[in-house]
Amino acid sequence: MRKLSRVCAVAVAVAVVCLGYGAPADPQPTPVQAIDALHAVLLDVMKNAASLGYEGRAAKLRPVIPRYFDVPFMAEKSVGPYWKRATDAERARYLEAFLGFMVANYAGQFNGWKGQSFETLGEEPARMDTRIVRSKLIDPTDENVELNYRMHLTPAGWQIIDVYLDGTVSELALRRSEFAGIVKRENFGALITALNEKIAKLASGKS
Repeated sequence: MRKLSRVCAVAVAVAVVCLGYGAPADPQPTPVQAIDALHAVLLDVMKNAASLGYEGRAAKLRPVIPRYFDVPFMAEKSVGPYWKRATDAERARYLEAFLGFMVANYAGQFNGWKGQSFETLGEEPARMDTRIVRSKLIDPTDENVELNYRMHLTPAGWQIIDVYLDGTVSELALRRSEFAGIVKRENFGALITALNEKIAKLASGKS
């Protein structure tokens, strides 16, 4: 009986391991896989843009943006040294407005589909342990657009910290020039107001 009990105990232990206890965790998606997943969502939003409407597109994208973009990092870098001078309350309000602006920007821009598709061209190492994923938005009705993504590894996986429009124009640098300038001339309250105004324009289709 004791021998049988030991055999049963071993069998149970093996079964537990096979069910996942102690099994290796699923590997994190690579930078390319993360970008392909983001593009799949964006393409779906474009194809269903009319039926979703702006509010539907924004609702679909709101959980997606923080999954693939390091929003806090991008928000901080967009105001440069002024981030350290902000109060906790100002930072919280600004982060909320910044995320809302990012969602509104994608929901407002990806507002229709005319046969466009995304093509991922490859991945290469970049400075400060980041990766660049090169891709292209192919538009049969207009010029193709190069979209290169700078990504870094976070506890949540590989996330975007900058987008290079036409392959070279840093979206983060453009925002820093504008956003830090507003804080310098006025204050964080003025920047939050400006972001909310941008969100309203994107929602109305005027931007």
